[in-house]
Amino acid sequence: MEAPRLRVADVLRECWKAFNREHRLPPHVAKAVRSILACRTSRLGGHIHACDQCGSQVPVYNGCQTRHCPSCQGKARRKWLEDRCADLLPAEYFHVVFTLPHGLNGLIDANRKLLLSELFSVVGWVLQRFAHDPQWRLEGELGYLALLHTWTQRLQEHFHLHCLVPGGVWREATGEWKPCRRKWLFKKDALADAFRNRYIKRLRALRKQDKLAYSGGCAALADESAWEALLSALESQRWIVYPKATPGKPAKALEYLARYTHKVAISDSRIQKIENGNVTYTWRDRADNNTEKPDTIPVEEFTKRFCTHILPERFHKIRYGGWMSAARRKKTLEAIRAAIGAQPPEPQERATGGDTFDHTLCPHCNKGHLHKTDIRIQPCKARPPP
Repeated sequence: MEAPRLRVADVLRECWKAFNREHRLPPHVAKAVRSILACRTSRLGGHIHACDQCGSQVPVYNGCQTRHCPSCQGKARRKWLEDRCADLLPAEYFHVVFTLPHGLNGLIDANRKLLLSELFSVVGWVLQRFAHDPQWRLEGELGYLALLHTWTQRLQEHFHLHCLVPGGVWREATGEWKPCRRKWLFKKDALADAFRNRYIKRLRALRKQDKLAYSGGCAALADESAWEALLSALESQRWIVYPKATPGKPAKALEYLARYTHKVAISDSRIQKIENGNVTYTWRDRADNNTEKPDTIPVEEFTKRFCTHILPERFHKIRYGGWMSAARRKKTLEAIRAAIGAQPPEPQERATGGDTFDHTLCPHCNKGHLHKTDIRIQPCKARPPP
């Protein structure tokens, strides 16, 4: 029998009690971690599963279904992917990434919900402004979905938005779909300049309205000269916007985004070992041909980084804009398909996606598969961790 796979929850469990006592964590962060620690344990109950090969009986506990839990949300992710693939048009699609400079990290930490919401708003404003500008030869409304990422492969802060944009605009007044030129949407440098200028303008407005908080790493920004120095530094930088046509079918780009829609910064499969107060996990070095490498850090540092990426409650990290907004998507898709003579994609054309690890594999014989029985395991009433 193989040793059970290590999980992110195992790392958090190593130091959570002390970490929670020593750090002032927002309530939503502590709540999410407590749910992750209870996930797939006796505290949540479950069912006995039986192997169809060796007959072994294995207790399988329920998941917490917290959106930040690396062990849950697989079913929700697959459903999201299926639904979005059903919305695809027979058009060129573009993957556009908007990245905030790291000089803003401290300010964002103190105003996370506000400034990340501004990121969505600014990106939507820029995309629609370009779509209506005659110089880009579209002059209509874009539809897009946007997905927030806050992390790097090593769990450091890296705030950026992934957008999937159909290559064309909808002209509702005339009932016309105007496609973009093949493999080209908007000029990268022009997008980056507009993104930078608009976001800085919004920062100035928020400060003038006294809506920005100052704490932690950005306490000095309460000083006017420090604030202006920050904005001057941001204005002198080249902000990163990366638009590119999706390779192959757009369903593949959706499949890529789906890896991150219902999970947080690191998956259970990347945890290699926990030893002597340290955790070793793998990460991919994009500067070295995406080579997978190990990294070992103290469990306290891992916990700190992980908690950084737990989003505020009721904050939506997937949003839809333009004619793809929830209120308009169905009706507009029907109109666009009618205008171009297209049909909805067949189910077999849609990406399916799925976890690479088989959770039904028997841990005793590693050959058979586990099947749920009628034997229930009642939730344990043990007191949850603080």
